[in-house]
Amino acid sequence: MHITSLQNERVKHLVKLRDDRRQRQRDRLLLVEGRDEINLAIAAGHSPRTIITCPQLASVPAIPLGASELLTVSAPVFEKVSYRDNPDGWLALFPLPQRSLTEIRWGRVPFALVAEAVEKPGNLGAILRTCDAAGVDALLVSDPRVDLYNPNVVRASRGTLFSVPIVQAAGQEVFDLLKAQGLRILAATPTAAHVYTDVDMRGPLAIAVGTEDEGLTDFWLERADSRVRIPMLGKVNSLNVSTAAALLIYEALRQRSRRLPE
Repeated sequence: MHITSLQNERVKHLVKLRDDRRQRQRDRLLLVEGRDEINLAIAAGHSPRTIITCPQLASVPAIPLGASELLTVSAPVFEKVSYRDNPDGWLALFPLPQRSLTEIRWGRVPFALVAEAVEKPGNLGAILRTCDAAGVDALLVSDPRVDLYNPNVVRASRGTLFSVPIVQAAGQEVFDLLKAQGLRILAATPTAAHVYTDVDMRGPLAIAVGTEDEGLTDFWLERADSRVRIPMLGKVNSLNVSTAAALLIYEALRQRSRRLPE
């Protein structure tokens, strides 16, 4: 099917899926833009329901595999639906990833990140990219404020929303899971006595980060096994949450990669 009308009902539906959280939840569908992002989702085992491409914009003609439906659209139609500044001519509809706490597959030395009350889609997407790069077992979003399936999460994550096990749940549920799996909880807070590089992160571990404005709530600060801070030498007392998460995750990765004494 080739669509050229901006008033086409399929086009209107795609725009609603892009802009309306309730529409995504009602249809259980997620709009993903970008050929690389689509291919990463497919490689992670997710099957697109529909592939939408614009021949005038798509520089790579090959069609990603696995779609049950293929639509082509005109450039004006694609630009109406697109949420990127420089679209590459590829969009896809995927079923919302369905994950639960009990489905997480832990590594030999379990490693998780807890992100409490994340507010901005871009921050959540950036955290997902770091978790993917560092091989974190799971990103646990505690008491979320942002929609995990916001298109800007997909864009900022470069598609790693599909490759990183991400689960949203109430704080108590996340805490109970971590304790059942034997993970130590390391809470990041500017008021901690210990600098993060001075704390042993080599065992089963969950790093907890909060929002820039409020930080972690007392729920996580009181239940943490240790608290750590990132040194701040300027005028502000905290970093962007995605930057802070990246520093902490890669310190844990550095420590875990060191050759230990026999």
